[in-house]
Amino acid sequence: MTMKKDNKDLSAIRNDMTQLDYEIADLFERRMQYAAQLAMAKKETGTPIYDKNREDEKIADITRNRSNPFIVKGLEEVFIQMMSISRKYQYHLVHQRDRYIENYFTEVESLVMFPDTRVVYPGVPGSFSEMACEKFFGKEVDHYGVNTFKEVAFALNNGDADYGVIPIENSSAGDVTGVYDILLENDVCMVGETFVKVAHHLLGCPGSSLDDIEVVFSHPQGLMQCAPFLEKKGYEMISVENTAIAAEKVAREGFFNHAAIASRRAAENYHLDILKANINFEDNNVTRFIILSKKRQYTSNAGKISICFSLLHESGTLYNILSHFMYNDLNLSHIESVPLPDKQWEYRFYVDITGNLHDPAVKNALQGVRSEVAYFKILGNY
Repeated sequence: MTMKKDNKDLSAIRNDMTQLDYEIADLFERRMQYAAQLAMAKKETGTPIYDKNREDEKIADITRNRSNPFIVKGLEEVFIQMMSISRKYQYHLVHQRDRYIENYFTEVESLVMFPDTRVVYPGVPGSFSEMACEKFFGKEVDHYGVNTFKEVAFALNNGDADYGVIPIENSSAGDVTGVYDILLENDVCMVGETFVKVAHHLLGCPGSSLDDIEVVFSHPQGLMQCAPFLEKKGYEMISVENTAIAAEKVAREGFFNHAAIASRRAAENYHLDILKANINFEDNNVTRFIILSKKRQYTSNAGKISICFSLLHESGTLYNILSHFMYNDLNLSHIESVPLPDKQWEYRFYVDITGNLHDPAVKNALQGVRSEVAYFKILGNY
């Protein structure tokens, strides 16, 4: 009998909660109607949709004089999310013209190319960066190498080159260190990308053997991608600026106990022997290269947008920002977080989404994100 009474009480409680849920849903719909009216009023007066101070004051007022800490925390979460949804609805209704994109970016049918167009890449002939350059632009384009990623940006800033090519991500070793900093510290824009399958080989001077090798040179990514082989052999690993630079160094110095991790093309260019082929630990090893330009342009058929923004490390902030993409039916394909130096509990996020800067949904989402973060930059549409 007790079991039946408890079941009846449980059912009654659930029925009461369900009825209350319907009332809450009706109240939420009424609140969104007021949000729509508010959006039109803000549009007429030019008032920003997002007012953080006002929202903070409202949450403080609603939670004031409530003694249960769990209820206070719950109300804070509910109203943070509800006001976030309200803002997204207002952005959707207002459709304010996004002059940020118009002021900083130009839409073109294709990347501008002239007979004297120059392309710069990090490294020397035979590097994977040169391969990426030729894959994207063709072998006939005027291209040349520099020592570092930063020098690629300097060449673009100084007008010495029209486009630059640098690696940004590897399928087995992750993001390439320092590339995102270059994108933020220099006035350059991502305008394209290409992918190169990377096969690393151990290269030595003609006549040398695996047993002779003691020291191996390569780019940090190359060393990382071949770490299991190198560690098993017990070789000393030394980082240099580029895989092909490592090959050039070994060929120039001629020490039988030195080797380089580089491409087959580098072996041919610098007349080195392949002591061991395909030593990277992952067979499907692909590096993604980005194409940079001083000109902030994007093509009409570009399908990926890279952005950067920074946030305080507070509950719900990242979700509220990323939900702008969800509410505009945009796919998020990549996200990377980096702690900000000298700013405790603040993070910078690098995000890739699908879409084109001329799409209304993209403009709406980016406008919402930009209004609600501490720092925002579109890195490119390509």
